[in-house]
Amino acid sequence: MYYVSTRNKGMKKLAAEAIAQGLSRDGGLFTPEVFPKLSPNALETMREMSYQQRAVYVMKPFLDDFTVSELTAYAKRAYGDNKFDVKEVAPVRQVDDTTYCLELWHGPTCAFKDMALQMLPHLLTGSLSKNAEDKTACILVATSGDTGKAALEGFRDVDKTRILVFYPKDGVSDIQELQMLTQQGENVGICAVEGNFDDAQSGVKRLFSDEKLRDVLAERGYFFSSANSINWGRVLPQIVYYVSAYCDLLRDEKIQRGEKVNVCVPTGNFGDILAAYYAREMGVPIGKLICASNQNKVLTDFIRTGIYDRNRTFYNTISPSMDILISSNLERMIFEFAERSDGEVRSYMTQLANQGRYEVSDSVRARFQQNFAAGFCDDAQTKETIAKLWNENHYLVDPHSAVAFHVLEEYRRESGDETPTIVVSTASPFKFCADVLEALGEKEIAQGTAVIDQLTEKTGVPAPAPLAALKHFKPRDAKVTAKEAMETAVLDFLK
Repeated sequence: MYYVSTRNKGMKKLAAEAIAQGLSRDGGLFTPEVFPKLSPNALETMREMSYQQRAVYVMKPFLDDFTVSELTAYAKRAYGDNKFDVKEVAPVRQVDDTTYCLELWHGPTCAFKDMALQMLPHLLTGSLSKNAEDKTACILVATSGDTGKAALEGFRDVDKTRILVFYPKDGVSDIQELQMLTQQGENVGICAVEGNFDDAQSGVKRLFSDEKLRDVLAERGYFFSSANSINWGRVLPQIVYYVSAYCDLLRDEKIQRGEKVNVCVPTGNFGDILAAYYAREMGVPIGKLICASNQNKVLTDFIRTGIYDRNRTFYNTISPSMDILISSNLERMIFEFAERSDGEVRSYMTQLANQGRYEVSDSVRARFQQNFAAGFCDDAQTKETIAKLWNENHYLVDPHSAVAFHVLEEYRRESGDETPTIVVSTASPFKFCADVLEALGEKEIAQGTAVIDQLTEKTGVPAPAPLAALKHFKPRDAKVTAKEAMETAVLDFLK
């Protein structure tokens, strides 16, 4: 299996090379040359498998330079009993007759990023070994909230790696920031950026393409790699949980073999919903892909119009992990819908870099509209949805998941489509205690980690152990950098 750059199909890499490198040198994203198909009986075969077994089954065709025994060992370490608080790893909960919630927040950092970032370190270190790489990988991460902690935890004290996370100052929740600042490990670094997530993400991409900086770091014994979803090693494990969710519904006789389900995903960077599309390409009977945005609705506008325009007001919302105006993984989807025209993709990405906008061709726009639906909601609607789900279904969700539930309700009302739907729940509500409590009618909100106990007292729902334990850790001093000085932060980290 070879991987090609979205901006240069002639650049081919084996899986281990693509994962180790993270981002193509031309700025493109590595994508499989072809997508393997599940056998006709594959979903039935996986019905009774554990999540770990399903992960190996799904990932192996994409990773033919890895052995089954290697992937089995990785899956055991990534998704073992000591890492997730439920046996199922990614359980599917029924909310009503036609709505199911895929809970992806039962891992060590209580967010869906754990599903990939518990696996990626093993894929990366395995890739480095296969490539006979003697330098240390410096993992650069830009986070809008959840990726940072999940990456820090995943790479904590992993041999031959160092990891530096950039996050937007004042652009994550208090709990998200505390999670990062209390991270343990000798190889980890955290730095706030004066600006928003797009500033942090653009800065990281700029560092990746800085040849002079790469040369300096090479002399020090380092090379750059990525733990963001621009790395194929992040996207691949995400495909697994869509396959697994469908198998669970089959096993529990909630759906019949071959029956289609829709998927509704709250997304900012487009990676999570992209993985659902890839699962469908493999053969999972997924119907409509419903893209849910918050007030930063650049993806909703794009899917509806074919115009991607980041030149707009940026909003800090109560669903901060979706506060994004540059959705990196959209490039992979455009690559597919442009019939893999790398020249067309390069043109769009150049326009985005230079003018902050582009308009796709009529054919690309039509393919997006055929496959995707899109909607958005503001903070007030998000809070209303949190309250409604709790009052009517006794189901507690975080703001990001609430965005998806709201958009799904609107989609069903407007389309009449009552297809059984999997809503992706991306984070524990306890990562956003203050906003959830306000949504439930609380007027006085506790300070610091006491807010976690307050939400438990209000709802009777116990907090996940990793969040309940935050009160016992002393945060490290927060480092802050201007977006123009991120290179200095890297050089200081890698002295």
